[in-house]
Amino acid sequence: MSAAQARQSGNTTYLELSQENGSAHKFYEVTVEGTTVSVRYGRIGVDGQRQTSSFPTVEKAQAAAAKKITEKVRKGYAPAVRGQRAARSVTRRQVTSAPSTARATAPVLWRFRTGASAFGIHVDEDRCWVGNQHGDVYNLSHDGEVLAHYSLPDGVKCLVADDFWIYAGCDDGRVYDLSAKVPFAAYDIASEVDIFWLDIHAGVLNVSDRSGGLTVIDHEDELQWSRNSSGEHGWMVRADGRAVYHGHGDGVTAYAADGARQLWHTRTSGDVLFGWQEEDAVYAGTARQVVQRLAKSTGVVEASYRCDAAVYSCATSPGGRYVFAGDSASSVYCFTADGTRLWKLGTGGGSALSMQYLDDRLYLVSTDGSLACVDASEAAIKAAQLGTVPVATDIKLAAALPTYAPLTTAASVATVSAVPAAGGGVVVECFEQGGRVRVRVVSEGYEPSWNVQFPRAIRQPGERYVVDALHSSEGGFYRVRGEIRRLV
Repeated sequence: MSAAQARQSGNTTYLELSQENGSAHKFYEVTVEGTTVSVRYGRIGVDGQRQTSSFPTVEKAQAAAAKKITEKVRKGYAPAVRGQRAARSVTRRQVTSAPSTARATAPVLWRFRTGASAFGIHVDEDRCWVGNQHGDVYNLSHDGEVLAHYSLPDGVKCLVADDFWIYAGCDDGRVYDLSAKVPFAAYDIASEVDIFWLDIHAGVLNVSDRSGGLTVIDHEDELQWSRNSSGEHGWMVRADGRAVYHGHGDGVTAYAADGARQLWHTRTSGDVLFGWQEEDAVYAGTARQVVQRLAKSTGVVEASYRCDAAVYSCATSPGGRYVFAGDSASSVYCFTADGTRLWKLGTGGGSALSMQYLDDRLYLVSTDGSLACVDASEAAIKAAQLGTVPVATDIKLAAALPTYAPLTTAASVATVSAVPAAGGGVVVECFEQGGRVRVRVVSEGYEPSWNVQFPRAIRQPGERYVVDALHSSEGGFYRVRGEIRRLV
């Protein structure tokens, strides 16, 4: 089929690629208005991403549009009518949660109810983060004060950190950077990938999906490599500088960081439902009531931590001295490194879907949508086992809590009319390279060959922006910190 045969509405050409085996379900739309060519693309059923290019003449704009359409038709896209084909359903993790059989309840210091089942959690020295299936992400202090609210377009599958950058993987197929003042889509996962879990290391995104696939993408949102592991439903992916560790229905598989080869594969006792890592080991929580510790170097199972129900989540204290687990029956456990169970307590809420330990506190997010802070000190746990627990503080939202939504268009960005004085910001500009719009630094004192991880929704060739600060990252690129303003 030629480009001329593609269905057009005015100056707009709309194409779709949808395959029965589920490997693709996406659209591509090209609009020509005078000397401007606008492209919109993404998963069928969503608004998608947009790019706009300008040309010196109408004829050159039309020729560029025709070339884009022809390339897509050759790849299997076909003319379609927008809206006739439904969006492909996204997997929502369906979990059950039974009451705990533990005789005592964990000493919960405070609890914040987000309003929907929550999978995403990240805790660092400064803040606690929680994300739920309504797309709400909240930022809290360690004492439970709610500091900010981010409203993302779809359910949050997980929250991950890379140095001091925080990313949210969502059911709309995008990964949002929450580190700047206003969130933005930093990665747009291929439409055929149904995200189950994410990890980021040095700007490289590792995506584990429903079919057991593993996709690795760099900071420019470009595919580096992909593999299909032997099991489906990949609820675990962890990465370091040496390897990527992929947990799925058939165990855990380790791949070299560059994707060149499989390093090892270990069958676990049951499907992997969650994963954690320390420097020399990965931990796999499984459907058969056990957490298993695997050596990163060989995949050998070094220890097992037996629970009383399917393990939904796990975490460790630094170095793996203590291992924590949450099961499908609303219980939380603590083990020594060798597998000795120290205690089992009820969560006082739902089953813990994710967890993290920091400074004698265990933070849990659960099926009832709560973020709970548990006092995991030895004294508090002993008191809880004897029936003495604190009265948990029920955290409320402040009336004037700020809410931040992602940047979607250049028009939604605040503007400045002058280049800032020294120390007042960094100027970057958008440019076209290899058919893609990229961003580089204009201000002096930065490596000119490095690109900037930047919101795709506001990239326009020739546009300049001022950002509060840029930080260099391993791998040779810059990441944004603070506010973004358009230079006009």
